Amino acid sequence: MHATGTFTVKDFTPADVAPGTVVTTGLPVGVATMEKRFEGAVAGRSATVFTAAYDQETGVGTYLAMESFEGALDGREGAFNFVHSATTTGADRTAEFFTLVPASGTGALAGITGSGGLAVDSDGTHRIWFEYELG
Repeated sequence: MHATGTFTVKDFTPADVAPGTVVTTGLPVGVATMEKRFEGAVAGRSATVFTAAYDQETGVGTYLAMESFEGALDGREGAFNFVHSATTTGADRTAEFFTLVPASGTGALAGITGSGGLAVDSDGTHRIWFEYELG
């Protein structure tokens, strides 16, 4: 099955990292929590733990995000986790990874497995899609 939607970031809150838990490298490492809202065949919200090694000035870096989604895919209501990451050199998006966490589905989304992706259009619209199966 295939479900697509758009999303907006409703909250991005940097989190403190305990002293001594980060090694200084060429790119600063940060952690944040996020809340997103989804519309379309993907409808609902997610709570996200986000971490990145990223340079704001050049746009170079890599992120990793674990999201807990609640809402509906194609009208099927429930919740599940998904994880995604990507690397950018400032002008591209490479090394993309996106997977649904096995055994994390609830409700009508129990048994969900699969993958998906994210894209940002030139006008700033954020898109998401899931290729999924229900077991």
